[in-house]
Amino acid sequence: MSTIALVQEPEHAFTQPSKGRVAMFCVIIAESAIFTIFVVAYIYNIGKSLYGPTPRQVLEIPIFNSICLLSSSLTIWLSEHAIERGKVKSFGLWWGLTFVLGAIFLAGTGVEWHKLIYEDGLTISTNLFGTTFYSLVGLHASHVIIGLIALLTVLLFTVTGHVRQEHAERIQILALYWHFVDAVWIIVFTVVYILGR
Repeated sequence: MSTIALVQEPEHAFTQPSKGRVAMFCVIIAESAIFTIFVVAYIYNIGKSLYGPTPRQVLEIPIFNSICLLSSSLTIWLSEHAIERGKVKSFGLWWGLTFVLGAIFLAGTGVEWHKLIYEDGLTISTNLFGTTFYSLVGLHASHVIIGLIALLTVLLFTVTGHVRQEHAERIQILALYWHFVDAVWIIVFTVVYILGR
């Protein structure tokens, strides 16, 4: 008498996540740890400068810059969905707008720093506030610069016709970095411009 073995097929076979996504999440976790150290240092040193200028005296809340950067999360999300559907022209427009919004934010940071240094006399060595401010905001700005270089590279590939629907996953992986940069700005903005004033 023979028996028939019943093998039940799993409904959903396990698929490994892409190496790119895993790598990007590792980068984001590592960068989050670095930002955490800088944020904690900033919070710890609030109000400990022995002399001015103080945050209340010189900092203006960068509302317009923040709106631009946070809006870029929406535009990059729209570009991700456009490339998934094979709409390369729409992707290029949304991606380009993301780059412009990020560049406006970075230019606004430059304008803010110019005012702080040349009009208010706040440099990284002026006092403890200057040291922690430029370290934390500068760390974020450096990440924006890296993101803008990546965005511009993809934009150039798009303009020259080298981006297609099959590149959607790579683009989504890069977009994760940009979403991270935007999320970190919410924390930096809150700590520096709300709690720190």
